[in-house]
Amino acid sequence: MIHTVEANGAEIPAIGLGTWDLRGDTCETCVSAALDAGYRHIDTAAMYDNEREVGRAIRNSSVPREKIFLTTKVWHDSVGVGPFQRSVEDSLGRFKLDYADLVLVHWPDKGTPVQETMQALMDVKARGLAKHVGVSNFTVSLVEEAVSHSSVPLVVNQVEYHPYLEQSPVLEVCRKHGLALTAYSPLAKGRVFDEPVLREIGENHGKSAGQVTLRWLVQQEQVIAIPRSSKPDHIIAAYDIADFRLGEDEMKCISGLAQSDGRMVDFDFAPDWD
Repeated sequence: MIHTVEANGAEIPAIGLGTWDLRGDTCETCVSAALDAGYRHIDTAAMYDNEREVGRAIRNSSVPREKIFLTTKVWHDSVGVGPFQRSVEDSLGRFKLDYADLVLVHWPDKGTPVQETMQALMDVKARGLAKHVGVSNFTVSLVEEAVSHSSVPLVVNQVEYHPYLEQSPVLEVCRKHGLALTAYSPLAKGRVFDEPVLREIGENHGKSAGQVTLRWLVQQEQVIAIPRSSKPDHIIAAYDIADFRLGEDEMKCISGLAQSDGRMVDFDFAPDWD
């Protein structure tokens, strides 16, 4: 059984299914396979164009709704007061569910003050549309600003994080304020599977390089990982990491893979990264 991470009152399963670019029947099949395999954390976003399929898989599952931690996100073009709330309402309409467990600001918008975005985020929580709220792709300074303008606790900052991208400044500011760091693209878009260091460590534990990477992430304090796959057998394998632990030297060795150009996800609207 995968452990949960406590973050400002939220109990979040440390492994979740990422659903970016999963659509139609493939998305519904993958979410259903994940829930059958033991996952209790599903991550999506308005921009992913798959909330209907995610909602249908959750509604049709034998797993009770209250046992599933469902995250969705509001795209950066809708983070002002009004559009933000409508985006969340629309997401719930597509899910055909009454609430999301977590609503995130998908990306900060340089043209919208963080204070205004936090006002909208707080309203979503106050209205019961989301049990918890948080941010995504926020830098150290943006996390500090968001926390200062929010009267409700933020529980997550979701950012790219894998062995090739060093994220200790963001991780430390999350820990400082009680947030969890949720790692997206945790397998570096598949790059980890060809990494000799990770494969060797995996051989010592009878695990794949991908499983070693996910174990490295969730073995860190306050870190969650949301691997994504379109193949049910890969989804099942990603969840099978609770039966081993990495040694201190192995953890340091994996951390040593970080590179100055390790970031893989970037856009012209992205913030100035730490």
